[in-house]
Amino acid sequence: MICLPVAVAVQYLIYQCEGEKMQIPIINGIYTDNTGNYRTFYPENMIPVPTSNGISAGYLRPGYGITEFGTGPGTGRGGINWNNVCYRVMGDYFVKVNQDGTTTTIGTVGGSGQVTLDYSFDYLGVNADNKLFLYDGTTLTQITDSDLGTVLDFVWLDGYFVCTDGEFIVVTELNNPFSVNPTKYGSSEIDPDPIVGVEEIRNELIAINRYSIEFFDNIGGTGFPFQRIEGAQIQRGAVGTHAYCIFAERLAFVGSGRNEPNAVWLAYNGSTQKLSTREIDKILKNYTETQLSEITMQNKYDENNNQILINLPDKTLVYDINASQSVSQPVWYVLHSGLGYGVISQYKGHNFVWCYDKWLCEDPTSNKHGYLVDDISSHYGTEVSWEFGTTIVYNDSKGAIFHELELVANTGNVALGDDPKIFTQYSGDGLNWSTPRGIKSGKQGVRNKKLVWLQQGNMRDRRIQKFYGTSNSHLSFARLDARMEPLYV
Repeated sequence: MICLPVAVAVQYLIYQCEGEKMQIPIINGIYTDNTGNYRTFYPENMIPVPTSNGISAGYLRPGYGITEFGTGPGTGRGGINWNNVCYRVMGDYFVKVNQDGTTTTIGTVGGSGQVTLDYSFDYLGVNADNKLFLYDGTTLTQITDSDLGTVLDFVWLDGYFVCTDGEFIVVTELNNPFSVNPTKYGSSEIDPDPIVGVEEIRNELIAINRYSIEFFDNIGGTGFPFQRIEGAQIQRGAVGTHAYCIFAERLAFVGSGRNEPNAVWLAYNGSTQKLSTREIDKILKNYTETQLSEITMQNKYDENNNQILINLPDKTLVYDINASQSVSQPVWYVLHSGLGYGVISQYKGHNFVWCYDKWLCEDPTSNKHGYLVDDISSHYGTEVSWEFGTTIVYNDSKGAIFHELELVANTGNVALGDDPKIFTQYSGDGLNWSTPRGIKSGKQGVRNKKLVWLQQGNMRDRRIQKFYGTSNSHLSFARLDARMEPLYV
């Protein structure tokens, strides 16, 4: 019986070896960059599921597919479920998305970029083009009171539509939401930074500033009805108006304090908890402040996956808090709509709305809107790529011959007639990779297909493996086994 000691990055783990076989972790991988850093390689279009299945303690499942539901009058800019009906802003127009996927144009709102939607008992509010519109189920009407001013963001709370222009907090009148009293202006004053948004949680108003966050309680009265909660201030803020969301009954945001780079934070009890890893922080540093100010965030809870989706210009980062708690380490992965090895492009599933018993979404690059499915993983009928890697296999400065690699997978979930290929490469330094080796992944209904690569070369003392393919293979991966011959020289 031969056992190889294995190192994962700089930490050493002990693996059970049976004969010459060894299991190699696949939930997260490792690579290196030109600065000599070890970097975490998060799965792309593969979702980590940390649940025991008898084969391993967790597995990678294919990302959800997106099926086209219909088209609208323009690019999707935000959506909401109000009274069991889906409403969206698409292009210049506020529309109703009907149960059959068709859209009905209700009115014109104008502008560009992400919008904010929220509702009261009687009205659905739409913030677009720095204006606020109210929809009563029949008519869309703009609030034209000059005292409202520019509307950068808004939220409905305690009978008020609470708005901000970046400097002041403005409330509509309780008995007339189309009227604003200029003597009832408020402000967020613990820091001279601008207000980027307003939100509500546990019936408290939150003023989200660029470098700080303040919490307010409703005390009523004849003036501004909200009073700052002393001691609840946070000395970090969000980078943009839509760079935050309610998550796990707290406020999650991308941003920073003064004189520090942007990261992902969870705010509660007057403090912040960092959610982003070193790798996520490095990814965020690839974007300018202006680019990050335009990102959007959303919470999506489904099948015990409580997730944040951070929509960047070229991809979406996903953090799963339940999975992270299950494995006692941060669980992140990447979604995108690119096709081809190493090719990523903007994820075409934005602004999810649970309505009509499905997750509805919209394509931020076209007038299409769709819904999530799990029996395929293509996006609007177009294949996308997936990729994942392994941690470092390290043989205590000794070599090894790789006779066989086997991915234990759930196969056979492909279209009739397809037998798509998947590929692997290996590297000794995390920068330079071997020639790709492909194998067929199995036809429809072939549930016991063995995904095996033979004669996978040797390593001097360490190795990283990576695997990739396209969504037409639609595979779940439970584990990677390697059959090796150690070289004690």
